[in-house]
Amino acid sequence: MTPMTPHTISKLDRALANVCRNCPVCRHARRRQTGLAFLLVNQVEQHLCPFCRAYERVYGRKAHQSGPTKCQKLAEE
Repeated sequence: MTPMTPHTISKLDRALANVCRNCPVCRHARRRQTGLAFLLVNQVEQHLCPFCRAYERVYGRKAHQSGPTKCQKLAEE
């Protein structure tokens, strides 16, 4: 795997990432962090799914990784 290079985020990247954000399998993997959905997303995201790859480019984290909680967001402000 090559390291991430600086990449300008296009409208297409945002649209593809939005599909991943709303994907029921990816959402389940982000929420639960265990189970079949988590394993599937963890194994497939980098190799096959363009939506998961766009999610990583836009949000800076893997499609299966949970994001910061509301409390963490408030603490950063």
